[in-house]
Amino acid sequence: MLPTFFYRYNMQKQTLKQIVDNIPITYKSSSDQFDFVVEGIQYDSRMIEPGHIYVALVGGNVDGHNYIDSAVAIGAVAVIGSQPLELWHHLPIPYFQFEDSREALAYFSASFYDFPARSMVMIGVTGTDGKTTTSNLIFQILRTAGLKAGMISTVNAQIGEEVLDTGFHVTTPEAPSVQYYLWRMKEAGLTHVVLEATSHGLAQHRVTGCYFDVAVVTNVTHEHLDYHGSYQSYLAAKGNLFESLTQSAKKPFFPQRIAVINKDDQSFDYLKRITKVSQIHYSLSQNTDLWVENVTHEIEGTAFVLKGNGFQIPIHSQLVGDFNISNILAALATAIFGLNISPEIAAKGIENMVSVPGRMEKIQMGQQFYAIVDFAHTPNALENAIKTVRKMTDGKIIAIFGSAGLRDKEKRRMMAETSAQLADVTIITAEDPRTESLENILTEMQKAAESFGAEIGKNLFIIADRGEAIEQGVRLAKAGDVVIACGKGHEQSMCFGETEYLWDDRIAMKAALSKFLHLSGPDIPYLPTRNQ
Repeated sequence: MLPTFFYRYNMQKQTLKQIVDNIPITYKSSSDQFDFVVEGIQYDSRMIEPGHIYVALVGGNVDGHNYIDSAVAIGAVAVIGSQPLELWHHLPIPYFQFEDSREALAYFSASFYDFPARSMVMIGVTGTDGKTTTSNLIFQILRTAGLKAGMISTVNAQIGEEVLDTGFHVTTPEAPSVQYYLWRMKEAGLTHVVLEATSHGLAQHRVTGCYFDVAVVTNVTHEHLDYHGSYQSYLAAKGNLFESLTQSAKKPFFPQRIAVINKDDQSFDYLKRITKVSQIHYSLSQNTDLWVENVTHEIEGTAFVLKGNGFQIPIHSQLVGDFNISNILAALATAIFGLNISPEIAAKGIENMVSVPGRMEKIQMGQQFYAIVDFAHTPNALENAIKTVRKMTDGKIIAIFGSAGLRDKEKRRMMAETSAQLADVTIITAEDPRTESLENILTEMQKAAESFGAEIGKNLFIIADRGEAIEQGVRLAKAGDVVIACGKGHEQSMCFGETEYLWDDRIAMKAALSKFLHLSGPDIPYLPTRNQ
């Protein structure tokens, strides 16, 4: 969560009139007296301090309009909402009615920080799987090319050498945080920004006002249908990034707008059709703008020949798997065609990229088998992860994963079926059950795995406690096997009920290995399922 002092001590304070005059969307207001300084913008009424604007958001469980009076009592100087103006004439401060208060939050935040994205080259990366890896690859290429670059991902924000945590769980930060990070980057003299844009971030206007110059997609597969309702709605949310390329003025220092699209993915035809700017297409196998040949896989990385119109160049990466080749292609297409970076420098940037936290991260403590932590939390990602490690060894694949509560329920069945078909041993466990019954989730996944031939006690284990599940995976492993814990990756907590418990799969894997090898090591973090 972004501390409020970042707002209060912003050195470029503006009056409400200055902020409002630059908002590009229509509104109604209960007053025209706006000539006072704004200290910050807040959408959580509990965080309001004197001088803040309060933005009332309507969520799935909470309606921010219910907290307007308390925000005013604390010291809010203006209120933004979507309810009719007539309901709030009694307020002693200006009330602004917008059609969508989330969109208003984004533009007010951008205006408050004087639209920092207009001063930098903005590269947006979206997709179901591979967004964070691709964002990091582009970021690494930019730095290798000597460009002053920043990055906002679902893992962290990087401003030069400074790294800021963006929160417990993975999604694009809210608009005030995004704009604050962009302002910090602008003040630091950065020229390029890579911004990871999730479907929630796009649908909820968290990246509105970011004025993207380059849009990149990895893939669009089955995910977040609990929120979007259907694959088409989910795809349309991703498409917002590409449609936004034509909705803002071009920047004098970077006049082109470029879309980078995966020709191998089912989203290709739709994104190609809705995109009205120059397009670059990449593929693993087809002769298009950028493709690969002569791929070789090794445990320590991947090599291939990159081919494009008029050039070819060898690529070496420490990342593994066909899916990472696709991520690398997306990054190379962005750099070479979108940013005019030479293929040689782009290739060096790929080689310089060591790893991404929690993405196919190897844990080695002297054991004779492979132990890996990966973020794969969708059916497509789990399939890719298992197929990738299958190429690493002739031993057994022991897959450990769960499926989150209060999220897309269909993928529970799909992930269990995928593992039952592709892994040698499936261990199903907790993954952020939230307020849903963990027992019901596990039972649902067990039935799906059994429908594809998995047998309890033989190649299927249901272990509620994630730490015990990882320990079981380690106990089952023999020399040359692979134990892969999927779904949490770099995340630092797990949610039971409404409580976030500190959790890290990498620490849990190290603890399990230490116990197995009779070494000193960390303890497995506590979860409420322990010893149940």
